[in-house]
This record gives sequence, C-alpha cells and structure tokens, in this order.
Amino acid sequence: PEEVWQVYEALSSVPNGNFTVAAAFGNVHGVYAPGNVSLKPVILHNTQEYIKEKLGCESDKPVSFVFHGGSGSSLEDIRYAIEAGVVKMNIDTDTQWAFWDGMNEYQKKNKDYLQAQIGNPEGAEKPNKKYYDPRMSLRSGEEFMAERLVKCMEDLKCIDRL
Repeated sequence: PEEVWQVYEALSSVPNGNFTVAAAFGNVHGVYAPGNVSLKPVILHNTQEYIKEKLGCESDKPVSFVFHGGSGSSLEDIRYAIEAGVVKMNIDTDTQWAFWDGMNEYQKKNKDYLQAQIGNPEGAEKPNKKYYDPRMSLRSGEEFMAERLVKCMEDLKCIDRL
C-alpha cells in the first residue's frame, strides 16, 4: 500500500489529473497453467483502506485500479478485484486465443475443402474458392472473439453500463 500511496500522491499533484493505477497483486502478462499464478486481490482492498486513511476521505475506493495480466484469472478473483476498485482489465491474451480458435475451428470444419482450389467431397470438379477466401476464416475468428468479449463483459459486470 505504501508504494501505491507514493504513486497516488505524485499523480494527484497533476492539475485536474484523472488517472488509474496498475498495482501488482500477483498478476502477470501472458498465459500460464492453472495454479502457476497466485492472485492476491486483497492487496488492492488493503491499499484502498490505506489510502482512504491517509486522505481522510469518505470514499471506500479513492483509487481506480487497472488489472494488468487478467487473462486466465478465475471469475472469483476478477470479481473480488472489481470490488476493490478495478475499473479496467486487460484481456488481450484471451481475445487473441479466441480469434485464433475461431480460425482454427474453421480450418478443421472445412479441412476437406481447403486442400486444393478444385476438388472436394462433393466432387472432383467442384471449386473451393468460397472456403479458402481468407475473409471466411477471419470472419470465424471475429465471431469467436466477439463471443469471448461478451463473456468478458459479463464477467466484468459491464453489460448495460456506461
């Protein structure tokens, strides 16, 4: 909490400053096997209490936090971090995987149509252009990523909010 307080003090000195703080609480960028990352969002809660006391303010959340390295985190940890004042969470790794997964699923589903320009299970003379058009696999990636974003917005309680 003391280090975040120092950052908070420095940033608060900026006239009309509006800022977020990316405090570390066990979060890491990238993707790791379950159990290899131990989040401690209680650190954010303790930091809020510490800064509230230092400021002598009434707000229970004087600091707005950014959750860096949030991909793969449990819903429980995400929600507890939000309760501690997280207003932004980075989900790049999750969205990258969702996009790739959509393209990969498209390829698996249409494998027999992606081996040559002409010739598929429907006939040796049948064209495959509509299958190998890159817009098709990219569209599948977009659809998978959109589904993942909806899930993230649900997890982050961002549905129907401004």
